[in-house]
Amino acid sequence: MTILTTIAKATAAAATIGAAVWAYGYATAPAYDGNAGIAYGSAYAPIRDTDVDFHIWYPADPGGRAVTVGGNGVFFGTAAGRKAPHRAGRFPMVIMSHGAGGNAGQFGWIAQELAAAGYVVVLPNHPGTTSRNASAQAAVRVWERPADVSAVIDAIVAAPKDYPFIDTDRIAALGFSAGGYTAMAVSGARVDPDALQSFCDDGDHGMSDCAFLERGGVDLHAMDLSPAAQDLRDPRIGAAVVVDPGIVETMTADSLTAIEIPMLVINLGAEDTIPIGVYARPAAEMIPHADYTIVDDAIHFSFLAECKPAGAAILANEGEPDPLCDDAGGQPRSDIHAELKGLIVDYLDRVTW
Repeated sequence: MTILTTIAKATAAAATIGAAVWAYGYATAPAYDGNAGIAYGSAYAPIRDTDVDFHIWYPADPGGRAVTVGGNGVFFGTAAGRKAPHRAGRFPMVIMSHGAGGNAGQFGWIAQELAAAGYVVVLPNHPGTTSRNASAQAAVRVWERPADVSAVIDAIVAAPKDYPFIDTDRIAALGFSAGGYTAMAVSGARVDPDALQSFCDDGDHGMSDCAFLERGGVDLHAMDLSPAAQDLRDPRIGAAVVVDPGIVETMTADSLTAIEIPMLVINLGAEDTIPIGVYARPAAEMIPHADYTIVDDAIHFSFLAECKPAGAAILANEGEPDPLCDDAGGQPRSDIHAELKGLIVDYLDRVTW
């Protein structure tokens, strides 16, 4: 559930300015000559009684305009083709869930790679746990995020004329941190409400989540967390990849052993340094068709976009408690991303889903 609160501060001004000059920027942008297009959509989410916005990265031919997706004073964005022509064919869909306090724009580094490899990547922004729209109370309502994913799938499946390039018979889930929990939940993992209620009783699990909840005035024992126990499995999900899944230790053994789809579970960092709150080997060993691997010489925040030279200083000035721009020190984040790209694309290419 790691909360990237400072991202909201770093992106708010940029978003306001960006909206004002977007039309001019698009008109003057150079022609796009790559293979990953970007589009945007929204879907009504009944659990929220409002729309959930999402990004769509798709296999493209050169054309349209070159734009930068995501990025701000802290993080680099990613190049994509706005209004780039779709590559001919229908492509499997990967629906991807960001971490709490993050946003869809931070994950262009993997979405671009997947689109180039022949996947359509759909990235919802989860209300209540997205940059510029995040709160401690919303972060605890973990069951809302899987419902967002299913709502977006519902909208896409119901509109084949709008999405003729998506093969909706082949859908995989991908998630990082709180998004890793989300991907596991739509795959069939269920949370023990009692374990979630006592999550902060015995320490912070090596993360800053419990401190964030305390600052937000959240008392887990005073909340009704029974909805966390519900079965949120979406039967349209045929495979999953999860990276450093949040609240993994609260998931029930019965639900993990009942997961039927193939799943790749990835932890970041040397095994003895992985925060217990996201340490997923025990869970992976209970899932019948799961593979488990570790990306060494990394930390939990290595899945975020690459930081700009001034990024760490900006975060420090804002009082961010987490080392969002740090890695383990032995290799740059670009190399960690390259390893993750290889693992994720190779896994989805070779498993049947």
